[in-house]
Amino acid sequence: MHKRFNIRLIPEDDGRWTAEVPALPGCATWGDTREQAIERIKEAIELYLEVLIQEGKQVPDDDREDYARVDVAL
Repeated sequence: MHKRFNIRLIPEDDGRWTAEVPALPGCATWGDTREQAIERIKEAIELYLEVLIQEGKQVPDDDREDYARVDVAL
């Protein structure tokens, strides 16, 4: 099975990165670098989905295409 999920990457004040998956409540991790956070969130997603399947729950689709980034002047 192949699934695609949007992730949110958040730079932290201490230099680390938090990664979370809006479509999978509670699915989050961190890394010392952005790349490490991405690798770890992939693992977290796989584990999250394994649990859903084991519990007989439906694996959600992440069809949200409503993310955008805007620049504002201060």
